Amino acid sequence: MKIGVLLFNLGGPERLEDVKPFLYNLFSDPEIIRVKFTPLRKAIAFTIATLRHKKSQGYYRQIGGGSPLRKLTEEQAKAVQDELRNRGHDVETFVGMCTWHPFFAETLPKIEAGKIDRLVILPLFPQFSVTTTGSGFALLRGLIERSPRLKNTTTKWIRSWQDHPTYIDSFVDLIKKEVEKFSNPTAVQLLFSAHSIPESYVREGDPYLDQTKESVEGIMDRLGRGNPYQLSFQSKIGPVKWLQPFTNDMIKDFGKRGISDVLVIPISFVSEHIETLYELDILYKHVAEDAGVKNFRRVPALNSDPTFIRALAEIVESSL
Repeated sequence: MKIGVLLFNLGGPERLEDVKPFLYNLFSDPEIIRVKFTPLRKAIAFTIATLRHKKSQGYYRQIGGGSPLRKLTEEQAKAVQDELRNRGHDVETFVGMCTWHPFFAETLPKIEAGKIDRLVILPLFPQFSVTTTGSGFALLRGLIERSPRLKNTTTKWIRSWQDHPTYIDSFVDLIKKEVEKFSNPTAVQLLFSAHSIPESYVREGDPYLDQTKESVEGIMDRLGRGNPYQLSFQSKIGPVKWLQPFTNDMIKDFGKRGISDVLVIPISFVSEHIETLYELDILYKHVAEDAGVKNFRRVPALNSDPTFIRALAEIVESSL
């Protein structure tokens, strides 16, 4: 039996000229801009992309001129394929993105050509949200249903894996390495930073907040709860009320309380991209300096960390 595994993420602009169309694609998503009338939603997306793209280009310019997300995801897919083949599986991995190349519509013909017997859909979002995994599933279901070959292929949809033991271990290992770089490891304040979503989504049943807390508590259990810790949220967009506390507000609060050693953990991000490389490493580092937090460090994203790749392989295996 040949297995196909589709790893998917949001996607990111690879060049500065990609930023405006990427933003348009992002805000055209009905789970991001909740306007049912498609022409109006697309008009809103075009307006936001037009107003924001030059500012966003400035952010991407500071991290090298584009997002590394595609390259890192392709490396993850190759590593997962190698791990699964080493475990005796006949498998081929594929990469698809929701809002930038390679789009799902570009990837599905490759999956069809692979002549697979079973397809596993693996979102690279540990915690489920309608804004990420849910949105990707909706796009994929429509495309698969229109594919004569794939619509009759047994497909497993992996919804979330926020508490998978090996995924937890991968973060624990990285946190331990970073904590030891401080002069007083047991005094380091751990700050888990996750992408925020509107509070209304949670009230409507989105499990993202509970699952993010579950990941944090699982990590703290494995660490032995020797350090103070806090969950916060970043990347708010628009005027509605989003999940709080915000990461930059927590950093300022640490400064007011005289906390000088802070280690940030990007808990909802599995790859380096704009929200880690710019928001955490550049923007929030300046916030920390201004707040008087002397030692501000970040745990690297999981990327192709061997323990994390093993976790993804185990997640795929458990779905078969």
